[in-house]
Amino acid sequence: MNATASRTVASTDGTEIAYTVTGSGPAVVFVDGALCHRAFGPGAAVAEQLAAHHTVYTYDRRGRGGSADTAPFAVEREIEDLAAVIAATGGTAHVIGVSSGGVLALRAAASGVAISRIAVYEPPFSTGDGQRERFDAYVSDLTEALADGRRGDAAARFMAFVGMPAEMVDQMRGAPMWPAFEAVAPTLAYDAAAVGTAAGGSVPAEVLAGVAVPALVLDGGASPELLRAPAREVAAAVPGAEYRTLADQTHEVAADVLAPVLAEFFARPTADEPTV
Repeated sequence: MNATASRTVASTDGTEIAYTVTGSGPAVVFVDGALCHRAFGPGAAVAEQLAAHHTVYTYDRRGRGGSADTAPFAVEREIEDLAAVIAATGGTAHVIGVSSGGVLALRAAASGVAISRIAVYEPPFSTGDGQRERFDAYVSDLTEALADGRRGDAAARFMAFVGMPAEMVDQMRGAPMWPAFEAVAPTLAYDAAAVGTAAGGSVPAEVLAGVAVPALVLDGGASPELLRAPAREVAAAVPGAEYRTLADQTHEVAADVLAPVLAEFFARPTADEPTV
């Protein structure tokens, strides 16, 4: 494995996006979910697992870690950030997006970003009226907390939304890593926007129909139905997508389980490539 020092690339609006390169081989870009970045999240472990056969680019989404931010925010800016990282790989790349990172990756693929193959793990859309109402309530609370400058409350509200028990959230607020969560709490609004605040987080089937590259949609066999149902709907909406369940995995998927599945998928020849 060969990891370089952090680099940066300028996005379309001039925002500097920080990234790290690991390994050698065809390019793979890892897109993090909510609250995660290179220093905190699954990306580094997945990169280590793939490094023997792939050059893996892990990056800090805007407003996180070493990346800057530029107002006003729009989901299109994050799509441009991903496109800039892919351009830094040399032109095109495979992409793996986890949780809301998968949502962003799907929107990027549908918009024509130079993605050769896309894999997503449990994109957290809403698949019923109850889930949509719950998402709307979360977005309302999140927006209010961030407008008031209550970053800690925003992070806590997110943790409660994803199912963390109240007593565990209280314990987290006293933990040494809590300031790191508060630092990136404003980006929770970016994740919510990507999922779709105007539609209650519903699966955007009309958008996903525009994904024109090979796609793999994954979920965990031990995950709750509210995370598995969206994966099935996404797989049905993306033309030709493959749907697969990783046995015994939860939303916190193990890198050593995820990586071999990704490696096999990314190694497949495309329709216009000869089998070697």
